[in-house]
Amino acid sequence: MLTNDDLEFLRRPLHGFLTVADGQPRPVWFEATGDGTLQLFTEPDSAKVRRVRRDPRASLVVAAPVGERERWVAAAGRVTLESGGAHELAARLAARYWDLEDPTRAADLAEILATDQLRLVIHPEKVSRYAY
Repeated sequence: MLTNDDLEFLRRPLHGFLTVADGQPRPVWFEATGDGTLQLFTEPDSAKVRRVRRDPRASLVVAAPVGERERWVAAAGRVTLESGGAHELAARLAARYWDLEDPTRAADLAEILATDQLRLVIHPEKVSRYAY
């Protein structure tokens, strides 16, 4: 349901706003995959994981930054929790969002990789978009 234009936009280093049932939107790093899913990582004991276990639905909204023409993509659907691949995803996203030549950011990534992580995978069932 994500178009090629959506995927091109979502592959930029933009923040997404994730909303899960009974939760407030939170800014997150994310990755749009070739199969049209959206994935992010989080600690297994996070509030979002507890909420997804109760109600496996979520939405992610991504908007263009200030200074660009207005554009956003919103995807909502079922969420799966995956035990594999979270550390690899965290490393890819850290390289996308941070300058890992910076010793502080490299240490931040090492801290993330030293903890258990899960992948949250959103399987979009509804996609909305706007471009002006």
